[in-house]
Amino acid sequence: MNKRGTRILTITAVIAAAVSTLTACAGDVPMRAAENANDPACADVIVRLPETVGGMERRTTNAQSTGAWGEHAGVQLVCGIEPSGPTTDACINVNGVDWIRDDSAAPIFRFEAYGRNPGLAVYIDSEQSSGTDAIIDLSSVAQQLPQERKCTSVDDTLDVQKPSE
Repeated sequence: MNKRGTRILTITAVIAAAVSTLTACAGDVPMRAAENANDPACADVIVRLPETVGGMERRTTNAQSTGAWGEHAGVQLVCGIEPSGPTTDACINVNGVDWIRDDSAAPIFRFEAYGRNPGLAVYIDSEQSSGTDAIIDLSSVAQQLPQERKCTSVDDTLDVQKPSE
């Protein structure tokens, strides 16, 4: 093979590699990293993310300390958010993790692993996935984050005397 033929093969290989790389990147879920995404505790979370959440396959993302699942990214996770303070949002405990639920943008629900620092938020499109299934699947990774607070009930916070029975 002459020099020209070798050069054409080399250029073709470089173009093929570039197209392959661009095609792979085109599949990334575009997300934005949280302010504290570089916290080492988030790295502990991200390396433990499950391959499936709510029956949906994991996708690659373009931002640090994030995760996504499903063809249309029906579940998205962001680590490194500023943790919420006291709230009146609904709180549920799943496998030892307190989750507060914000349904103000329904059908997109925001769940936050309450009392964890750095903060962890999960956004679930309820038209694509069950929030319950997703939170169950992600509770074990949320446990990697240090817990500073727990949810309480009104009975826990008020000094209310219960009537005698």
